[in-house]
Amino acid sequence: MVSARFKPTEVPMGTYPVAPGRLTPGTQITVAVLWVREDKSEVGAVWEMTPGVLDETQGNESFVILSGRSRVDFPDGRVLEFGPGDVGVLAPGDTCRWTTLETVRKVVVFRIT
Repeated sequence: MVSARFKPTEVPMGTYPVAPGRLTPGTQITVAVLWVREDKSEVGAVWEMTPGVLDETQGNESFVILSGRSRVDFPDGRVLEFGPGDVGVLAPGDTCRWTTLETVRKVVVFRIT
């Protein structure tokens, strides 16, 4: 990895693969990988999802919402709501349901364990 500058609202987005049955039909997720640490322990990306639900999301990421609105529901009843400018952290192993209410674009750092 080298030092760099990115414009997350302008990067070209590509397909983000999701296992069948985890995503509301018709909902789309795209991603632009910005960097990968040399030891493969961390990935920085821009991630976008149109309205719908993504089930069985595993934590271990930090993110900043650039645009849109979403809600994250946890099995224990906790609910987190996010909008533009919000910063979120999903703890390792914290399974949740991500519901996009308005198309969300976020800058995210995934930690690979």
